Amino acid sequence: MTSRGAGTAFVRKNYRLSTELEKPKVTGIVNSKLLNTYLHRVFPSADGSLPAAAYRKPLTFQNLQEHLDRLLAEDSGSDDSGDQIVDGRLGPPTVVLDHTSGFEGLLLVDDDLLGVIGHSNFGSIRATTCVFKGKWIYEVLISSQGLMQIGWCTLNCRFNQEEGVGDTPDSYAYDGNRVRKWNVTTTNYGKSWAAGDIVTCLINLDEGTIAFCLNGASLGTAFDNITRGAGMAYFPAISLSFKESVAFNFGSRPLRYPVESYRPLQDPPCADLVKAHKLLGYLKNVIRFGIDVAEGKLVEKDISTWQLQGEPTVLITLAHIFNHFAPLMCKVYLVEDVLMNFLLSILEQGGAVEAHPLIQQLLDLMWLLMEEYEVHECLKQLLMSLLRAYRFSPIVPDLGLQIHYLRLTIAVLKHEKSRKYLLNNVLFDVLRSVVFFYIKSPLRVEEAGLQELIPTTWWPNRFTKEGKESKEVKEESAEERLRRRAYERGCQRLKKRIEVVEELQVQILKLLLNNKDRGGGEASRYIFLNKFRKFLQENASNRGNLTVLCPPEYMVCFLHRLILALRFYWDDHKAKTPAALDSEEAYVPPQLFYNGKVDYFDLQRLGGLLSHLKKTLKDDLAAKANILIDPAELQAVTMDDLDEDEESAVSMMQSQRPTAALAVGGALARPSWLSSPTLGRANRFLSTAAVSLMNPRRPLGSLEKIKVRTLSVEQRTEDDIEGSHGNEGLLLGRPPEEPETPVTENSLLEILDGIVMMYNLSVHQQLGKMVGVSDDVNEYAMALKDTEEKISRCPKRRRDIHEELLKSQKVFSEKLNHLSRRLAWINVTIYSKEKMQDIYWLLRVCIRTIEHGDRTGSLFAFMPEFYLSVAMNSYSALKNYFSPVNSMEELPGYEETLTCLAAILAKHFADSRIVGTDIRDSLMQALASYVCYPHSLRAVERIPEEQRISMMKNLLAPYEQRPWAQTNWILVRLWRGCGFGYRYTRLPHLLKTKPEDANLPSLQKPCPSILLQRHMADLLRSDRNLAPSFLNSVLNQLNWAFSEFIGMIQEIQQAAERLERNFVDSRQLKVCATCFDLSVSLLRVLEMTVTLASEIFLDWSRPSSELLLRRLAQLLNQVLNRVTAERNLFDRVVNLRLPGLESVDHYPILVAVTGILVRLLVDTDIQG
Repeated sequence: MTSRGAGTAFVRKNYRLSTELEKPKVTGIVNSKLLNTYLHRVFPSADGSLPAAAYRKPLTFQNLQEHLDRLLAEDSGSDDSGDQIVDGRLGPPTVVLDHTSGFEGLLLVDDDLLGVIGHSNFGSIRATTCVFKGKWIYEVLISSQGLMQIGWCTLNCRFNQEEGVGDTPDSYAYDGNRVRKWNVTTTNYGKSWAAGDIVTCLINLDEGTIAFCLNGASLGTAFDNITRGAGMAYFPAISLSFKESVAFNFGSRPLRYPVESYRPLQDPPCADLVKAHKLLGYLKNVIRFGIDVAEGKLVEKDISTWQLQGEPTVLITLAHIFNHFAPLMCKVYLVEDVLMNFLLSILEQGGAVEAHPLIQQLLDLMWLLMEEYEVHECLKQLLMSLLRAYRFSPIVPDLGLQIHYLRLTIAVLKHEKSRKYLLNNVLFDVLRSVVFFYIKSPLRVEEAGLQELIPTTWWPNRFTKEGKESKEVKEESAEERLRRRAYERGCQRLKKRIEVVEELQVQILKLLLNNKDRGGGEASRYIFLNKFRKFLQENASNRGNLTVLCPPEYMVCFLHRLILALRFYWDDHKAKTPAALDSEEAYVPPQLFYNGKVDYFDLQRLGGLLSHLKKTLKDDLAAKANILIDPAELQAVTMDDLDEDEESAVSMMQSQRPTAALAVGGALARPSWLSSPTLGRANRFLSTAAVSLMNPRRPLGSLEKIKVRTLSVEQRTEDDIEGSHGNEGLLLGRPPEEPETPVTENSLLEILDGIVMMYNLSVHQQLGKMVGVSDDVNEYAMALKDTEEKISRCPKRRRDIHEELLKSQKVFSEKLNHLSRRLAWINVTIYSKEKMQDIYWLLRVCIRTIEHGDRTGSLFAFMPEFYLSVAMNSYSALKNYFSPVNSMEELPGYEETLTCLAAILAKHFADSRIVGTDIRDSLMQALASYVCYPHSLRAVERIPEEQRISMMKNLLAPYEQRPWAQTNWILVRLWRGCGFGYRYTRLPHLLKTKPEDANLPSLQKPCPSILLQRHMADLLRSDRNLAPSFLNSVLNQLNWAFSEFIGMIQEIQQAAERLERNFVDSRQLKVCATCFDLSVSLLRVLEMTVTLASEIFLDWSRPSSELLLRRLAQLLNQVLNRVTAERNLFDRVVNLRLPGLESVDHYPILVAVTGILVRLLVDTDIQG
């Protein structure tokens, strides 16, 4: 049974047995009478009775085919005719989107011509079939919840980039994004939709009405008295904005929410449906009835425990059934309506998936009795149907539908041969299988059943009017305590139900990561590994193209499930190999970064371009890792990088030449690496201008040759990854600093590396985005509290005001009820304690990986930048996103982890091995944020003294040689709380205003570090060259910053004095305020230096002291002259109180100058 190539005529197997005249009464081991009874029981007539003729002419395998053909011909009617004319409908019987002429704008269309993605401002497209009489229905599966208008239009409707379906006469649309209906004018209608919803579009041309449903619930009649008559026929149509996506179902699949008396635009395959249901009934009969040869009778069996035990009678009977059943199972409608529903019914009996071996037996039968191409198509359609059903199922309180579809997915993937085929050809190549690991968040709490699950709502009241967390612990009232406890119980109920779904999702990944199923080829894990790497490449290499990326909300769920599955196998290997590391000690060995066994695509390395590193560090690679770079390949790589721009320009020209020859409205082939955010792959790029905006992607070069032949991702085998017979696989080139003990299985190391990359790609961004719901709860809670206070103070005589306040109170309460339930869902699915532990584990993995990489010396430059980024971002997420639901302080080893991260930041912010400006800036900003909070500052103080002194020495390096603003900010934070008049959190004149974000590092209470100040003083005193170079750079920057500030306020003053009305550019105001803040912070650093080591200025034995003191005095004199003169320029601009210049005031700059002068005077007296 081999699969034939495309274009080959398929010949079905003939299962008829040759007759043996000398044995007329025996077939195998079953006598003819028993066989006759068995076959009639399996293939009964339509009324279920045994016909008398059957006993006159016994039923055998010789005449079974004829009998089966006769049974299938009954009640099936005529075959589905492709050219059948249906009254009230015009167009081809197979309804798809019109990708040849029926569209406007730029659109991406899926392979099946049913999914579409917007690729321009407001693209429109219609179907190929229209209706003019009768009642018709189609469904739209919403893949994204943005701006779209879905409905009907006529052939005469003309759309453009501004006007779409519903914006012209004779076009009608529903817009669930803005909750409106459109027909030239617009009014409120329906409910808001969300990704994962299904919109049903209904048109009744007998009565002239159009209506819509959302997830099966009617939204009411949207339009009546629509235009009908001669020449009026309506096409299904949609207009959608950039990157929005949907999938249509005109009837090619069973409708999810059919409506009585309404007909789908595409007729179901009725004759095939009847045949398929009959054949399924015969299959069930085979499973239900067995033959007891010894007793000579039929016995009824338990369906759930049925097994194919090689009985020839049963096998031949099944072969006859599958001879008819197999071709039908290649049709998507029949797979979803017949096969999927049958398999789901098997699992409905409950219990674990393992308790239903019948599905495994049926899959064995399919591989045995169907042609390979038929099994492949059937499995592909089955998985697509399961994925679509899972994604577009409504959320109900127990998530029962999602659980149902996941259980069947697990049952199918438990079958080894099916799993490997799906992994190799379907899960990542055809489907967006990451959807299986996503649990969609309900926008409409009521429909999700959260009101029943969480009947009592609660929200914290611990925020002040300024938005800061109140430090006063107020006694909780008895009523509040009861509400909170009831809310927490509801959250626990929700968590338990979601955990069931998450556990099933982890089971799917455990099946895909199985490395023991080597029967019939490569183990599943190694197939998954190669597909996973290509998935990462697709998402890492196309950041600018939103239509090809895996949505970040999917990536978050995928990351958490993959971590659990990975740790399961990691600890399982540890149990079998005691010398290996536990998953709690996991890290990625540094040799993965330079031996070329793992492809990091075009991602930046710490030391710059990979080709540059190979050229400059080839001697280190040979000496430390015993890795040799082929000189010819090195030269080729270098030339390849140099010619990159020229090559891309040529490819652009080549790509545009054939495009220009296309007719307007032509469909352009999409590059194969693009994937649709709907369920399948998009292969058509539609453009009314017939110009593709995409250039063919430059093909990736082959992996670099490193001592042994390096293979591409698709060519790698298990031995190439795990290694064997002295070959270390992925761990080739172990440096002497790395222990010889294996960490774990090499394949798990590559998956771990991919998880870190996933977090960097989009997970961190999504974690920050979802915090917005919590912020909304806090804002509404403060608004409600403020309203209730106003109600209590409202005079009784002002009933009008009282009523308005009560209305506001009701609105805020309803919104808080909704948001608190939605927040409960988000806290369980994204910010739960278990999810926090996953991110914490990832942080520790990155820290250990960076530490091991650092020990390799110069080879540290090969590490991808994202490891440092993930270390910083995951700590930020744990600190800012997961609290106050879960506290980072409760995590095991929290203090030690903080100290390790502090050591990394302190060492690497000035590491010469790191050349990327972006990552260096990120390290500097992370260190600046670190010293703003007491607990993280103490972690910096806990790192070894040698590292602390080295950090301070790097901070005191001359400012001219690097970006100095962040360095200066770090020194200021180490001093803040010790200077003259410098113990404030916010400037005194701004205390009455509300800060934009009370959690900003700059708004934290002062927490000076005496220890680090002491290190700074020692360095300045001991190194006679360091102090002058540092102070001269500070004075230079102060001179520049203050001069720039004065120049800007002069321009602002001149603009304010003009008679005509002027508006000062907000950017100019922002730059002006920044220069002022820099001047103040530089003055504070000078105050810090004068206080800690005044002898630098006052000890005349130092050659630079007099010059430094003279420069300092001149600058202070300049500042005082500009700021203190009465009614001067500074005074006038401050009094203007311009928005954006709130921080510009006399106080901050004068107290800084005063602090320097007082310290100089005091220390002069002491020394005198």
